[in-house]
Amino acid sequence: MADNRPMTQDELKALVGQAAIEYVQPGSVIGVGTGSTVNCFIDALGRMPQRIRAAVSSSNASSARLQALGIPVVEANSVESLAVYVDGADEIDATGCMIKGGGAALTREKIVADLSATFVCIADESKRVARLGRFPLPVEVIPMASAQVMRRARSLGGEPRLRVGVTTDNGGAIIDVHGLDIADPAAMECEINQWTGVVSVGIFARHRARVCLLGTAQGVETLTF
Repeated sequence: MADNRPMTQDELKALVGQAAIEYVQPGSVIGVGTGSTVNCFIDALGRMPQRIRAAVSSSNASSARLQALGIPVVEANSVESLAVYVDGADEIDATGCMIKGGGAALTREKIVADLSATFVCIADESKRVARLGRFPLPVEVIPMASAQVMRRARSLGGEPRLRVGVTTDNGGAIIDVHGLDIADPAAMECEINQWTGVVSVGIFARHRARVCLLGTAQGVETLTF
């Protein structure tokens, strides 16, 4: 008897994690992101008949998961470029611009994305939005600048909240800015990046996705930008 129940979010994540394998060349060094959807991709990497040579990882958590599967992790400073970077998103719009940083790894994610020729985003369909801003915008800051940055965020019409108890792998703090309507992602990314004390902002416009593998009830939908 056919199983007609809708796929769960976890099943959609596993589906797109497996689908991303077709963008990976055996024997290559690739970029690997952070988060629950990426964990499904890492698990799929571990099942590849011909493994990748190594990965540049965006977080300590992803590095540990890769190494547990016998996949070497190398430092970003040891490579000049990467063919592909696979990572998730908290939101993605119709042009491939994203909000990222729910897992507090946004700065390292941007570093790996900057090394990579192609960003492949893997996400379930709940992450697709018409305009960015429904998900609170993460901003990594030097801790002593937290109050200063929060005042600047209020001037944009947002409501900033310090993510209590969270310290990034870089030793930074995370401010989540609620209530922003991000009509021009590239312009807002540029502005916030210039605020004193900001390490990185979770708008990925300059480093937007070129491909998105979206898990839907009908299967994997491939979007190109």
